[in-house]
Amino acid sequence: MLQSFKLALKSIWSNKMRSFLTMLGIIIGVASVIILVSLVNGYMSSVVENFASMGVNQMSVRLTNLSSRALDVDEMYEFYDEHRDLFAQMTPNVSLMATLKKGNDSLTATSVGGYSEEYLDLKGYKLEMGRNIQYADIVSRNKVCVIGYYVAQEMFGGAEKAINETMKINGYAFQVVGVVERQDEDDLEEGGTDDFCWIPYSLAVKMARSARISNYTFATVDVKDTNTCKGLLEEFLYQTYKDEDLYRVTANSEMLDSLNEQIAMMSAMLGGIAGISLLVAGVGVMNIMLVSVTERTREIGIRKSLGAKRGTIMQQFVIEAAVTSSIGGIIGILLGAGVTEIAGGIIGINASPTPIAVLISFSVSVGIGLIFGYMPASRAAKLNPIDALRSD
Repeated sequence: MLQSFKLALKSIWSNKMRSFLTMLGIIIGVASVIILVSLVNGYMSSVVENFASMGVNQMSVRLTNLSSRALDVDEMYEFYDEHRDLFAQMTPNVSLMATLKKGNDSLTATSVGGYSEEYLDLKGYKLEMGRNIQYADIVSRNKVCVIGYYVAQEMFGGAEKAINETMKINGYAFQVVGVVERQDEDDLEEGGTDDFCWIPYSLAVKMARSARISNYTFATVDVKDTNTCKGLLEEFLYQTYKDEDLYRVTANSEMLDSLNEQIAMMSAMLGGIAGISLLVAGVGVMNIMLVSVTERTREIGIRKSLGAKRGTIMQQFVIEAAVTSSIGGIIGILLGAGVTEIAGGIIGINASPTPIAVLISFSVSVGIGLIFGYMPASRAAKLNPIDALRSD
């Protein structure tokens, strides 16, 4: 085996250009698989991270309240209090179409909504200045608000200047009691992650002229309990509505699982497309090995006449094909890793070669050498020594 390996290296070195051209298909194929799979995984990982920042442990509840079948906010809170061992936070959601105004300045694209005092923790945000909405504000329907960093900057010139100042929301005067820390470190822009305004949900539902709240957000203590929590919610809602079409419970973790499945499918598909080049490279390996057998027919005849067995001859040529493919695979891995890092930096994503992509591509390259090297090796092993020695 060792002798066959040494002969393979000697043969490759003595025909450097031909060996390189043989490896070229393997190099391109392996590099392509690594680059494509790694870049796709890097990009999709950033998408998953952004999605996960929305709260993997959260689930949204949407109700269709009828005059005969409906749940009010107090009943939802009773359910929540009964299962505090499973739920970490809960808030009603009341969205408003609103315009913020301070003197001659106004904002029309700001996300305005009514929430509970737990919404800050549910979002995982921290305050830059001031205080959060409190339970007393909700009970008394105090006209207070917590704003995002963009709103504080645009309307008041900064977080410190905004605290205890007054601005109008749809004509109603609200006191700014808190400013949330800046979320987007790159840009403060209209409609961005820092462009929002929160008010007590009890006041928001009155401003929206709605009889009942139809949207809620729950956060579980542990994401592993998502299915249990969802089941409890659905069972509780069914007791009132008696119709599954009148409510919907959506867990963010389920959406994330679906996204991960799509990512895996896309990675496999792109890897398979790039892998076609490895198949083409295998044909190239077979052709070159056939040429090598033809050129070395006399050598094979001499070795067989000196007692070399058929298995030894076959082993020599199979190992030569495998070594050629392996060297090409290693070069392809190094090339793919380098290009991935450079391309990831240019695109602006954290992309690095995945161990699975490296392992699969290298294994396939070695396998190609063994599979496509078998036929030329078998042909060499079957040569008649007398006919081989007569060859020119």
